[in-house]
Amino acid sequence: MRFHYSKENLPPGDAKWQRRLEILPGVASWTTLLGMLLLSVFSPFTAAIITISFYLCWLFRLLYMTLFLVLSYIRLNMENKTDWMARIHGIDHLVSYYQERPSSQPWQSFSIWIHQQELKKLLDSKQLPPPSKDIYHLVILPIIKESQEIIEPAIKAISQQQFPTKQIIVVFALEERAKEQIKNGVYTVEHKYKSFFLDCFTVVHPCDLPNEARVKGANITYAAQKATANIFNRNIPVENVIVSCFDADTVVDQNYFSCLTYHFMVTTDRQRCSFQPIPVYHNNIWYVPGFARVVETGSSFFQLVEATNPEKLVTFSSHSMSFKALVEVNYWPLDMISDDSAIFWKCYIHYDGKYRVIPMYVTLSMDVANADNWWRTVKSVYKQKRRWAWGVENVPLVMRAFWQDKEIPLWDKFRHGFKLLEGHWSWATWGFILSFVGWLPVLFARREFASSVVYYNVPQIASTIFNLASLCLITSIILSVALLPKTNVRYPILVKIGHALEWLMIPFILVFLGALPALDAQTRLMFGKYLEFWVSNKGRGKWIKTNI
Repeated sequence: MRFHYSKENLPPGDAKWQRRLEILPGVASWTTLLGMLLLSVFSPFTAAIITISFYLCWLFRLLYMTLFLVLSYIRLNMENKTDWMARIHGIDHLVSYYQERPSSQPWQSFSIWIHQQELKKLLDSKQLPPPSKDIYHLVILPIIKESQEIIEPAIKAISQQQFPTKQIIVVFALEERAKEQIKNGVYTVEHKYKSFFLDCFTVVHPCDLPNEARVKGANITYAAQKATANIFNRNIPVENVIVSCFDADTVVDQNYFSCLTYHFMVTTDRQRCSFQPIPVYHNNIWYVPGFARVVETGSSFFQLVEATNPEKLVTFSSHSMSFKALVEVNYWPLDMISDDSAIFWKCYIHYDGKYRVIPMYVTLSMDVANADNWWRTVKSVYKQKRRWAWGVENVPLVMRAFWQDKEIPLWDKFRHGFKLLEGHWSWATWGFILSFVGWLPVLFARREFASSVVYYNVPQIASTIFNLASLCLITSIILSVALLPKTNVRYPILVKIGHALEWLMIPFILVFLGALPALDAQTRLMFGKYLEFWVSNKGRGKWIKTNI
């Protein structure tokens, strides 16, 4: 389907529907919150019943997420021991490799079983991949204010991959409006690491090109177009190229590109896939206030849970995809802030629903948003979460596309559309309901309600539910400590205990760094006050050194 994935330059009829659908998420969230407030005042009995139902729903969801968080964490640890290069070389000789039936250690038996199932599916499909020596990676790093201190660890990690780095092309997507100090740092890093790769070069994105907004998507699209010419000049088939768009602070695991190559080779319909790793925020995790550590650990947990449901998985932050698909959909949107999720929806709609995201159990590490003091870090984290929540701008575009596209199955439209809308609605409302709104029926109880059974049972029911939820919190604390990078400190156990205690800030985080920025983003979209792209502040302190 040829759909104009943008809110700009629309026909009058589409523009009206676009504007109406932009109002929908904010109206849904505000109606929920204000409706509960009014019900608590004028019909506390009804509000109490709804509150109890909400608490039960929230508890079941929390238990579900905790279960799959644990399973996903086990899978991540299991795959951390996988020799991805050996599997790649095996696929190069697929038939004999499949018949070998390799032995495995007990803790890797499940991984081997999945591997065998993937090989069988690949053999049955007849969609054999190109040889691994003919597969190339294009890495795009957008830069506007990231210093050499931020960029160099990212490039160093790419240069130390298990996968042959001479099959990797690195492109620095540098904004023309960046400061001279930033530009000089980019050119220094390019010169230092150029020899490690097939190619490494810088593309300067001019300011204020026609039909572009000041967003990352415009910058990386310009760089990708220049890289396309480079790839064609080298006579590399575009279908053999995987493109990875990373934030400039992204430090990849040494197995990242071998793991990515494996998934590309073993996946059928590989030209219509994106590949989503697990993001962790370890680069500067010991140098930021405790609340920021908890916030970003929660983000990693969310992606771990999402990885267990690939049918509904959407790309997030740094990820990879088929370069052929990127070229066919005409690259990233030029006027959207949420380019990481928007490119998935753009591909999904372009291919009439025949596009998917493959989860990869390999990590890449990024910076926690940070500033030079506690309060500025709060504001920096808040702005970052509001920018992430601005992914709500995809809702009206996806809804319009689903209405027009007759090829996407109705059930697929429903499940994707519901998850997209419900996800943003729950993001903006659940924190407020859990912390404040849910207790209003008791506070505003009338005399006749105050003497009822419901009045006396609401606090007890809520207390029981929250006690059960505390088990999920304890599980999250244990996993968060297990995920932390090693530290060169004298008493690491005390550091980890301190990190565990930081989770007591969850009520504050849930509301002020979770629900509030999401509601802020939806309210801005509702009133047509469109957000501008904001680059997170990234800072690294010196009080603890980390080994990642």
